[in-house]
Amino acid sequence: MTDTKQSHPNDPLHGLTLEKIVTHLMESYGWEALGQHIRIKCFTTNPSVQSSLKFLRKTPWARTKVEDFYKYSLRHKKLK
Repeated sequence: MTDTKQSHPNDPLHGLTLEKIVTHLMESYGWEALGQHIRIKCFTTNPSVQSSLKFLRKTPWARTKVEDFYKYSLRHKKLK
């Protein structure tokens, strides 16, 4: 059995679920700031993890935006 860090060293999303990504972003930024960074209605109007997951799983372009912002936030935190 190989370690996931060794098999995919350049993929920060490997092994993460969409739920973990959304929860991490929500805890780090809060819904209001998250809605400002990623202009998606599921983050600005009556947001919840479950409703966001439902929308993001059906909408590939929105999921890509969230994943890209997650990767950006990881790079940004490493620089601080």
